Amino acid sequence: MTSNRAFLFWLLDGVLAIAVAAALALAVTCLTEGPFGGERLLAPLLLVAACLCRAQVQVLATTAGQRDAAREKHTWRTRAIGAVLRAPAGSRAMLGERTADATDRIEDLDGYHARFRPLRFAAVATPLAVAAAAALASWVAATILLATLVPFGLGMALAGTAAARAAARQLDALSKLSGLFIDRVRALPIVIGFGAQERVVRQLSGATQEVARRTLAVLRVAFLSSAVVEFFAALSVALVAVYCGFSLLGLLPFPAPETLTLGRALFVLVLAPEFYLPMRRLAAAYHDKQIGEAALDRLSCLAPSPGSHMAPAVNQDSPPRLCFSAVEIDYGDRKLGPFTFDVPAGELTVLSGPSGAGKSSLLNALLGLAPVTTGEILIDNLPLAATRLQGQVSWAGQATTFLPGTLGDNIRLARPGASDAEVEDAAHKVSLAALLSARAAGLDMLIDPHGSGLSGGERRRVGMARAVLRDAPLWLLDEPTADLDAASASDLIALVQTAARGRTVLLVTHDPEIAALADHHVAIA
Repeated sequence: MTSNRAFLFWLLDGVLAIAVAAALALAVTCLTEGPFGGERLLAPLLLVAACLCRAQVQVLATTAGQRDAAREKHTWRTRAIGAVLRAPAGSRAMLGERTADATDRIEDLDGYHARFRPLRFAAVATPLAVAAAAALASWVAATILLATLVPFGLGMALAGTAAARAAARQLDALSKLSGLFIDRVRALPIVIGFGAQERVVRQLSGATQEVARRTLAVLRVAFLSSAVVEFFAALSVALVAVYCGFSLLGLLPFPAPETLTLGRALFVLVLAPEFYLPMRRLAAAYHDKQIGEAALDRLSCLAPSPGSHMAPAVNQDSPPRLCFSAVEIDYGDRKLGPFTFDVPAGELTVLSGPSGAGKSSLLNALLGLAPVTTGEILIDNLPLAATRLQGQVSWAGQATTFLPGTLGDNIRLARPGASDAEVEDAAHKVSLAALLSARAAGLDMLIDPHGSGLSGGERRRVGMARAVLRDAPLWLLDEPTADLDAASASDLIALVQTAARGRTVLLVTHDPEIAALADHHVAIA
């Protein structure tokens, strides 16, 4: 929630605008009507002081708004990046689109929180304060100002409704374009291999033209709202100027409703532009509002409020019992399930079945990485949402993720506080000894994000080393012996058999040797 500091500074700016107008009127009155003396110097000094104070307050208001925006962006960035990293497998949104939402849409909040939100409150309070001050000198001028406010408000409301729809469509097109571009770049070798460059260029061209059309629609509405505010601002100033001038000259075509002096007339004439100034500032930031609110809608869908509608999570300190009850996984064009089976606590359960049946998806569902639409997963008779499996699972998937750093650092990802001796012991348990002895750097061997320099089997063993190092009460293993030679697979089978003692192990495999070791065997079709 944006703080009130920026709003208070902008409200103080309006008060100082009244002070500047009063000081200017006083200075002119003293110069034209007052006696020669110290009063003639005091009024200009008051005017200069009021102008300097107002300039400083505007600087403080801008600074406070930027700080509010930075704080809000930090909060959303933390939520959005976490949501991208936890996105379910098979999500209908492209990874590039979600990434664009978590980066570009965060920056779209800058103007919304830094300018629009503080100015929104000031645009309501300041004109009323200016009109009240003007009424002290001329109630007719104050009435003119307030009368022009009614059609102005109606015009801005109509322009704002159109702007909101246009901005939402523009952000939707921008996110899809970003997602399309990022995903096509990631798949560039495949695109070139299949000669699909022209097709991809046509897709990007069409998405770019759509963004251009929707951007022009937003600009049309923005120019319309600016024209509305400028018209009524000019109209109010002109009417006040005509009234004050004709009243001072005695040329009004009707009996004067009040007596104006030069000082009072100058006071209300200077205040007339200030009446619409907050709304002109708001109109200049109105595009920020539409973009910001559209960005918030997308970010709210990407990253719902943390902890909403969720029971307090329960830690897993002992091997859990798992229960899958009529679980269905929906990937949009393909549904898997329903799956119903139990995984006893502290025992090894093997999950087998043909490729594509949903074995890996069930493991992902336990980690919240697959879109479960119906059914329920229970952990020790508690719903999956009420447990805290993240960080309490020894996981080894089919694809091992690497981060830039050393081999030891990549194994240590499973338990950042592990010592070098513990990391080395985990590496030896999964038969990485040959790798360590063949490289002079050993655990200090540098690894890039692609795991370059490692074979498929070595990458598998790095994933298993992480599972061993984590040594959680629940192990989830997905084809741990794939890409391994017979000797290495035999060693890993012995390791899995040892690891299964006293732990709940759910293992996906096509290997009959591992399946023979299982306490329970679940076959899915």
